Amino acid sequence: MLQWVAQIVSAVAVVGFLIFFANNVLQAAHARGLDLGYGFVGQAAGFPLGESLIEYDPAHSFGYAFLVGILNTLKVALVSIVLATLLGILAALARLSTNWLVSKIASVYIELIRNIPLLVQLFFWYFAVFLQLPSVQESFELPGPIYLSQRGLYMVWARPTSTFWAWLIFLGVAVVLSGALHQILFRYQIRTGRTTYPVATALVVLIGLPLAGWFLVGGTPLAKTVPELGKFNFSGGLRLTPEFAALLAGLVIYTGAFTAEVVRAGILAVNRGQFEAARALGLSPGQVLRLVVFPQALRVIIPPLISQYLNLTKNSSLAVLIGYPDLFFVGRTIINQAGRAVPVFGLIMASYLVMSLTTSVIMNIYNRRVRLVER
Repeated sequence: MLQWVAQIVSAVAVVGFLIFFANNVLQAAHARGLDLGYGFVGQAAGFPLGESLIEYDPAHSFGYAFLVGILNTLKVALVSIVLATLLGILAALARLSTNWLVSKIASVYIELIRNIPLLVQLFFWYFAVFLQLPSVQESFELPGPIYLSQRGLYMVWARPTSTFWAWLIFLGVAVVLSGALHQILFRYQIRTGRTTYPVATALVVLIGLPLAGWFLVGGTPLAKTVPELGKFNFSGGLRLTPEFAALLAGLVIYTGAFTAEVVRAGILAVNRGQFEAARALGLSPGQVLRLVVFPQALRVIIPPLISQYLNLTKNSSLAVLIGYPDLFFVGRTIINQAGRAVPVFGLIMASYLVMSLTTSVIMNIYNRRVRLVER
């Protein structure tokens, strides 16, 4: 009973403090003539942005510009999470390798990167690497073709055509159907002991259905576009700006080092007898990792990995220091243009909170699926 009373009193005290704080802020703002409303978001932004996932020009509203910043942040965060995870897994396996040289190279990478501040690394990639590349006319050409210059990285890309959205339906159905078939066949195989080839079946559906849709939609869904050098710059293909490339490289390499230690700890947490039993069954090293080690290691890996993903998303706000128009960069620009610091910072904090909570919820749902349930 006393515990419930203590919790109710604590909740009332917290709510009372929040009301008191909000009331003081509103009174102080009113005394200084500050408008804390969001009526300004419909006004013309009046400033350009160097990079946008959606069409943008200065005539668009502040709210639209803020949306561009959110999408830019999501773009770099999602790509970085995928690449940092892959890099972390490779670095972890390399550090656990019995090959002395491979293990030491991985150890040097992890220890070196983890002990250098991310901001320093971002400055290195931006000012010492990408801005030191040759001019457009003297670009480095790599197989692909891929062109590297001070203007960024240009590569071959696939441009959606008018039939792309129809083909996307086939792709979506293939992803859902292949996942469902894999789960059904895998569970049936575990229950009965009969070979059902769940992975092969899922791959056939995942590849075959989109391939069939490619010919059924009545045209090529994707058209190849190749970068071509013009008088002043490249046209066509996919361009990664120096700001995006530097931010991506910094976030991936930095977070990958921390992810490697998380993955290594998860693998070492698996009982040594599991490795020996798997090898005794005649499984290859790849099968041991895929079928025995990683499924058990994930129970240890996922919780700290959530923190790394959240840190990566929040660390992307350092993009403002190298000129990438992310959420924080656009928010600061809106403050300078509209003079509404409190409402804009409120939007910025709310946006990062929603992204962090969404990431946490998704990863926690997956964590509940793989954790060990004691009976």
